[in-house]
Amino acid sequence: MTENIARRAAPSIGRRPGGPHPGIVALVALLLTLLGLVVGAAMSKGHALESPFTSSQHLAHRIGQYRSATRVMAWIQVGSAVPLGILSATLYVRQQKLGVRVPGPVIGVFGGFLASTMLMLSGLIGWVSSRHELATDPTLLHALSFVSFITGSVGFVLGMGLLVAALAVPGHLLRLLPRWLTWVGLVLAACCELSFVAMVAQPLQFLFPIGRFGGLLWLVAAGFLLPASRRSRQDEVPA
Repeated sequence: MTENIARRAAPSIGRRPGGPHPGIVALVALLLTLLGLVVGAAMSKGHALESPFTSSQHLAHRIGQYRSATRVMAWIQVGSAVPLGILSATLYVRQQKLGVRVPGPVIGVFGGFLASTMLMLSGLIGWVSSRHELATDPTLLHALSFVSFITGSVGFVLGMGLLVAALAVPGHLLRLLPRWLTWVGLVLAACCELSFVAMVAQPLQFLFPIGRFGGLLWLVAAGFLLPASRRSRQDEVPA
């Protein structure tokens, strides 16, 4: 009798979904990121989005004038880091179900958690810098702004590159994703990993938005196109 129950339970366990839909989770992360930028720009007429590469006095004046915008942007940024961490775990489980037995999924988890942690840390530091108690110390505010910038740019984008590559490579080799999408992912991943050069070559900072927004957009597309099982993908590919 016990064996009959186990046989009946086994198919139902195999049909259980492996967590939330990765495309939807990636879309939530992207929308929250865009929401933070739009709200911050609207509340500060774009000034809250300016670079920290300016004088300490100007930066302190800008933060003091648009303190609420800085705080709201940081708050939304912290929130956007959560679905990114969930996405990393979801993609790992999905790839395991698809039979991906290479280091890629684990690298993706590391990259996703790194990106999520760096993004959250950047937002938390941004929130701290918006506190009025620090308004009298422009040098400290400038230092906090640089830490928030470097964690939210280099730290985040490096992790994003690992997450994208960890899905694009198995997706290409095992034909889990369209070939054009995997090639785009590999190019984006390369841009993300090269972004650390901007730490010594400031003109390469254009790689930060490419990696951040391009990576999120790619994850949305890949999340919706990634099959739930190898059988469903094989049914789509002509023999």
